[in-house]
Amino acid sequence: MEEKISLAIVRSYFKKLENNLAVDVAIVGAGPSGLVAARDLALAGLKVAVFESKLAPGGGTWGGGMLMNEVVVQNDGAEILHEFGITTQSIDCEYHTVDSVEMASGLIFGARKAGAVIFNAVKVEDIVIHDGIVCGVVINSNPVLHMGLHVDPIVIMARAVLDGTGHPSEIISKAVNKAGIKIDSPTGGILGEKPMWMEDGERTTVENTKRLYPGLYASGMAANNVQGGFRMGPIFGGMFKSGRKVAKIIAEDLRIKK
Repeated sequence: MEEKISLAIVRSYFKKLENNLAVDVAIVGAGPSGLVAARDLALAGLKVAVFESKLAPGGGTWGGGMLMNEVVVQNDGAEILHEFGITTQSIDCEYHTVDSVEMASGLIFGARKAGAVIFNAVKVEDIVIHDGIVCGVVINSNPVLHMGLHVDPIVIMARAVLDGTGHPSEIISKAVNKAGIKIDSPTGGILGEKPMWMEDGERTTVENTKRLYPGLYASGMAANNVQGGFRMGPIFGGMFKSGRKVAKIIAEDLRIKK
């Protein structure tokens, strides 16, 4: 029995990995914008793999505001959550509250059921660039990197790479600091996140969501960090709309490439 169970896990996992060594879209970070983008792209018929360094996908949503597991969304953000089957509670004509645990788990389930594949505890440590185009990610086991072990990674090839890593914009940082590329920002580099201003941060999160370099995109707080937008804290409508916007941009770009 023990052998049968172990064999089933090994075979199933490596089949999943093998099937995703080349994808249409590699999304780095399973936060709110990344998960919305993953679902939309998968529903559009694209092959999507999401790589999350933490054991639990969902990004920084689980704890709500200061470990009070409720968050706030605007009406248009609530509409996107309702597509996932996530419950919201209206508090006035503009805003809803959402149980952050239901939100995180609902976003994960929605992306997975749409067809996106999620690899958790997997760290993207580098990108692949061929002839001036970002065309893949370099992955390793996050525990391996956490322990500082010298273990070589493997590569996932992708037609588009989305940085959904949140505040650090880790993948864009690799592109700018390691590859030395100039991205679509006022300086060609990363401006850095500004302090809290919820209203403007919500606006610019969507505004700053774009293709930054051939094959390379940013959404959510990663996009805001690149363009110097304000942080917004536990209000999430802009994150969902950012994920939806970048999915449309990527889907259109990949249709043009065909």
